[in-house]
Amino acid sequence: MLATVQQNNQTIEVDLSNPIDISIPLTNTEENPIAWYIDKPVIEPVVFGNWIGSVNKGASTNFNSISFNPHGHGTHTECLGHITREFYSINQSLKQFFFLAELISVVPELQGEDLVITLENISTALDVTLKLGVPKEALIIRTLPNFKIKKSLKYSNTNPAYLSEEAARFIRESGIQHLLIDLPSVDKEKDDGKLLAHKAFWNVTNVNNLNADARLDCTITEMIFVSDEVKDGSYLLNLQIVSFENDASPSKPVLYAILNDE
Repeated sequence: MLATVQQNNQTIEVDLSNPIDISIPLTNTEENPIAWYIDKPVIEPVVFGNWIGSVNKGASTNFNSISFNPHGHGTHTECLGHITREFYSINQSLKQFFFLAELISVVPELQGEDLVITLENISTALDVTLKLGVPKEALIIRTLPNFKIKKSLKYSNTNPAYLSEEAARFIRESGIQHLLIDLPSVDKEKDDGKLLAHKAFWNVTNVNNLNADARLDCTITEMIFVSDEVKDGSYLLNLQIVSFENDASPSKPVLYAILNDE
């Protein structure tokens, strides 16, 4: 189904019948990715005495409870409430759900024992887009090599790649409002709580007393997976979340190719 969309003062044509889902499903199996030193999600039927909420166990319906952590168990979208003393909700921060997005692929640079997505990585990948003066609202970062095992990795204590503070600041200054990445965090796994990339992207200088120019309506989405078949370039992004009053929600970012993109 073809649709013409007016987005960010541009008229674009997309095929809604060909969505590109870049989220990772949440399961209670060993296939589920895990970060931040927690166990896998729990999905199990409710039990009331001898009654078990499973059709296989004799119930009329399946009636499961789910226990998970949005930050550690898969694709999730977070607002700046993730790092502030004052409570901010992703459900209140994200009020629009379609954005013009740019997908880029980068090879993190080895710096000591760390793999770092640098300012040069990002500025080089965005160079053509910026020169053309094509405004984008979202940036999707695919790290290379792009092994499918990302969809089930156990990230705890592995020191995954991360985004440098300078790169995060450049992304903010480029006007990007929504950042998506295929890593468990934009920051280093163990950084003594500095969270430099988070703070640079959201323009947060004081987590205890939020500065007036902090970016309340901007989001970070982590632990996505973009297959190799999806080419770098411009897309229409539909960023779907659950209506949780929490700093983060599990999310389902979906891309649509722009048919009239030059």
